[in-house]
Amino acid sequence: MSNAIRVIFPYLYQGTWVFDDQQVGLVREPFVSGIPEMINTLVQDIPDANKGFKLLFSQTPFPGYQVEMTWLRDEYGGNWYRWPAQNLDGWLCPALFKYFNQAPQKIYCKAEKLSP
Repeated sequence: MSNAIRVIFPYLYQGTWVFDDQQVGLVREPFVSGIPEMINTLVQDIPDANKGFKLLFSQTPFPGYQVEMTWLRDEYGGNWYRWPAQNLDGWLCPALFKYFNQAPQKIYCKAEKLSP
């Protein structure tokens, strides 16, 4: 069984939010199509978030989560999600399936500053 809560460390690279995850073979995997706007909203109170931050995510709620995204539909091998509280939609590419066997109906997230 894999971990219920996963963690990645997004950062801004040449104006695009990306992340690396050696465990699943991703390097500078970009966030696109509405997800950058979600990230900008999520990290607005984290100093220097563009240099990197911790993003915890799970298909089940966990203490302190900040975002609940709801699945909308699949498209081009990826999946659209809505953050109802902010009225934002974003597309998560097929890299989603490196973390989940199938697209979750809900994804819960929390952003934290990096530890010194």
